[in-house]
Amino acid sequence: MSGRFERKSVIVTGAGSGIGRAAALAFAAEGARLIVADVNPASGEATAQQIRALGGEVQFVRTDVAQGADCAAMVGAALTRYGRLDVAFNNAGINLAVAPIAAVGEQDWARILGVNLTGVFLCMKHEIPAMKRSGGGAIVNTASVGGVIGTAGVTAYCATKHGVVGLTKSAALDHIGDGIRINAVCPGGTRTEMLAEWFKDPAVEQRALAQTPIGRMASPEEIARAVLFLASDDASFLVGHALLADGGLTAQ
Repeated sequence: MSGRFERKSVIVTGAGSGIGRAAALAFAAEGARLIVADVNPASGEATAQQIRALGGEVQFVRTDVAQGADCAAMVGAALTRYGRLDVAFNNAGINLAVAPIAAVGEQDWARILGVNLTGVFLCMKHEIPAMKRSGGGAIVNTASVGGVIGTAGVTAYCATKHGVVGLTKSAALDHIGDGIRINAVCPGGTRTEMLAEWFKDPAVEQRALAQTPIGRMASPEEIARAVLFLASDDASFLVGHALLADGGLTAQ
């Protein structure tokens, strides 16, 4: 295996499924040496096994991104195993059941904020010093189309993803002088486990398809290709950018 990430040390969080797994496999196919992180050991190790089957180098690290100690250990694993950190894809995220804001419980609010927004902060807090010691790098954070527009019923999720976009832009300005490019990917509807939960009601799926000009949902692999672009030297002049991969939704 060889490609744009040959021998580069790469962290992927939320790597046990969906976009995270697709991105981890894509990085491996282009020669990366990986730390795959997930809160679920079974799914995270399953991704690692798929990478090994491809001949890739990988280590699974169980990580709850809402815990600073876990994020520090994840980065430490990359430094111990590979001696450096070149790329990080901070992808781990959760959602809540569809409900108006007044129906969102305080504990649910704290949980989604802790994973989706504080988790990105904590990952970058530990990744950035490691990248500085490595001479620079690239970070991609998973936001969402819900990070640039609002959607009824998912207010907490949208709030966290708007936060990821703002965090990305400001952190990018803080650290471009250190040779670290920080950008975000903003997927539209993508056929992951999270979307499957929303689409248990067929009417919800039909509304989503009707609002998307391309007329279909994305595959995780399509979003992964956008992530690898942002993380690669092909995107060398992109700094603090929120890349919309949304099938034309926000072009309307």
